[in-house]
Amino acid sequence: MKTRKLALFGACLLALSVSVAAAAWAHSFPEEQNPAAGQTLAAAPSAVSIKYDAPIENLFAKLEVVDGAGNDVAASEPKVNADGLTLSVNVKPLKPGDYTVKWAVVCIDTHHTQGSYTFSVSGAHS
Repeated sequence: MKTRKLALFGACLLALSVSVAAAAWAHSFPEEQNPAAGQTLAAAPSAVSIKYDAPIENLFAKLEVVDGAGNDVAASEPKVNADGLTLSVNVKPLKPGDYTVKWAVVCIDTHHTQGSYTFSVSGAHS
C-alpha cells in the first residue's frame, strides 16, 4: 500500500512538473514576417505584418516601423487579425532606405516577448 501511494505521488509530481515546464515555454515568437528580416525590396510595401506561432493578446500588441532617422512611418494603429496570430500595421509611402520593425506582444498565457528586425527599400516608393 505504501509503495502504491509513493508511486502515485511520484506520477502526480511528474505530471505537475511537465505541465509547469510546458507553460513556462509557451511564448509567442515570429513565425513569418512580411517584409522578411533582412529583405531588400524593389518596391515599398503598404503594410508590415508578423505572424506568430501562438495566439497574441490584441490589447498589448505593439508594432512600430521607423525609418533610418527614427521617424515613425506607420499610417495606422497596429491590429491583430481575426486569426489571433497575425499583427499588422499599414505604413506611409516609404522612400528608399533602411527601416526597423519593433514588436512586442503578450501571448494569451501572459508571457511577453519582443524584438526587432530591419528591411530595406531600394527602389522608388510605391
